[in-house]
Parts: sequence; C-alpha cells; structure tokens
Amino acid sequence: MSRHAIRDVRLIGLRHAFDPARAYGMARGLTSSRQTGIVVVELASGVQGLGEAWGPPAMTRAALEMVRDYFIGREVFAHEHAVDLILSRHYHFGIQNPLMALISGIDVAARDAAARALDVPLHALIGGARVDRVPVYASSGYITLAGDEGFAEQMAEVATHGHRAVKIKIGRSPASDAFRVRTAREALGEGVALMVDANGNYTVDLALDSMRRIAGYDIAWYEEPLPPLDFRGYAELRTRAPMPIATGEALYTAHDFHRLTEARGADILQPDLSLCGGLGQGRRVADLARLHHLRLSPHVWGSAVGLAAACHYVAALGVYPHAGNEPAPTLVEYDLGENPLRDAILTRPLSVTDGEIALPEGPGLGIELDAAAVAELTV
Repeated sequence: MSRHAIRDVRLIGLRHAFDPARAYGMARGLTSSRQTGIVVVELASGVQGLGEAWGPPAMTRAALEMVRDYFIGREVFAHEHAVDLILSRHYHFGIQNPLMALISGIDVAARDAAARALDVPLHALIGGARVDRVPVYASSGYITLAGDEGFAEQMAEVATHGHRAVKIKIGRSPASDAFRVRTAREALGEGVALMVDANGNYTVDLALDSMRRIAGYDIAWYEEPLPPLDFRGYAELRTRAPMPIATGEALYTAHDFHRLTEARGADILQPDLSLCGGLGQGRRVADLARLHHLRLSPHVWGSAVGLAAACHYVAALGVYPHAGNEPAPTLVEYDLGENPLRDAILTRPLSVTDGEIALPEGPGLGIELDAAAVAELTV
C-alpha cells in the first residue's frame, strides 16, 4: 500500500441537545438538538483528513458500513472513482441522505488529507484562493415555540452583532411573513441585506402571495419558497417573482442542480457540501452556475468542519462574469443558533469579523479538532 493510499474511513457522531423549551427552527418544524457526523479519512502515511456528513450519525454510520471497502486501499487522489462506482452499483438506494451525506463527508475528508499530505491548503487543489477573507450572512430570526411572539426581541439581539447581511425564517403564513419581514427591517435598518427562507413550505400561489406582501422591504433573495423537487413550480414562480429566488440545500449531486438550472428555476444556487456530494459535486454545481450565469451561495447549517470547507470552496471560485467590480460577492451562511458543534470543536474556532471569516491558514482545511470538546459531544 502506497503512503497516499486510504487506510481507514471512520465516523465520529456528534450531538448537542438543549432544553426543548428553547427549540428553534423553521416553518416545517423545530429542533432541540444539533447533530452531525465528522468523517475521518486516514492515509497509510498516518495523515488524516476531516469532512462532514450532515444528519443523524447512526444513519450515516450504517451507510459507511456498506461502502467503506470501496475506499480502502485506493489512492486518495482517485477517491472520486470509488464514488462513481457506489452511485452506479447502488442506484436503488437513491442519491439522497444518508448515503450522499456520507459521500460528501468522505469527499471533503479525502481532499483535506491529500492537501495535508502535499502540505498545501485545500483550496490549492480546487483552483486556488482568489480571496483570503470570505463574506458571510447571518442566519437567525428562527421560528420558535412562541410563533411570532418574541420575534422583535430576537431581531433586536441580532442587530447588535453588526452583520452586513441577515437571513430570517418565514413560511408560517403570508400574513406572518409580512409581520416578520417588517419587524426585521425595522430592527436591522436599511443598510443590511435581508434574505428570507420559507424552507419549502409553500405552493406557488402561497409563495406569490408572500412575495407580494414583502416586496417593498428590499429582499435580497427568497429562499426555498417551494419543496425542493418542484422544478416546474420553481420555473413558473421565477417568471412571476418580484425578487430573486434561491434554493438547493436539499438537492443532491449536480444532476439535481442540472434539472433546476435547465428549468431556469432559481437565481442563486445553494449547494450544501455536507449533503450534495462534497467538493467534487460542489465544483460541478459551480460550473453549472457559471455556464447558466447564475449566482451561488453555499448552505451551511452543521459543524465547523462544513463551515471551513465552504470557506475554501468560495475562496476558490472565479469572479466571472464580473471583473474588477463584484456587485454581489458570494456569501457563506453562518447561523446564529445555539451550536457548539460549530463553536467548540476546533482548537481555533472560525469567527466572523466585519462580516467576513478569514480563510483558515495551514495545510488542508487549516483546522484542528479539540479532542476534549469532541469527546464531550460524541454519541
């Protein structure tokens, strides 16, 4: 076995539970826990890489038992050939969670290990960094057990953080959407970009009603107005929408995004690197965005490992079709919910300063796990 061959692939399941009375989330449901899986790819040389497989760790671990042998002994630089075999041979399992979540984590971990073995940052393997600081938007304004009650206080707190762009949750009803957007705009002021997210809870008619009620508040984008696979609905809605449409967090592989882009169903594509297939599929989605002249903004709602991967991903994207002036920089999502899986598991946490995250320095992803913190959260 060569020193760059994959010797082992394993999963660390992480979970943080909090008081159910403080549950928060979206129009489709709330949560009182955060959970994910950290994939570790170990090379024969002893070098290890990290990736994230979002979702219930028990389900992801079961998928790993089925496909681990596809990767063992394979050169880390050729790991995508194993992915092709898995998707071709096991097509009956589909391309949705948890198998694609696992593949996503393995893909990023393999690239992290390869970059560490070469002593280069991960972005060097996917095009090289164009920027060393990545702009973010803050996800907050979550729906809680109290519904819309207390939302004004929640937004007042968000406003103290000084973020340049903020996304809030909507989707309970068009009337509720109008209240939440008006309240958010009053709290944030006119200088902050405001996005909204219905998490696919509407049909076309309801989404249009919602959009018309909030159109006067300068909405930067309306995220997931419809269920993820309603490609025809997205195409219809986009021709009538008074604001840009974003979607993609629940799409898997570039095939799903191809259907969306062919339908011209969105203005902003939102791949999640811990779900869509990792950086391999993420780069193909970026190519689709480039070919169709669409914007891109990766979805991140997991751990610090997925956040670091998204930062390298965005840093390596080209500026085309823009040149010296970039009117709408690509943003990475940074959620403000209670989440030690993001804030506590690294020896040097990724933090936001002036609306940006500095690209982690060092080989690979440029991050190291805090062993004690990980052990405390491991399930």
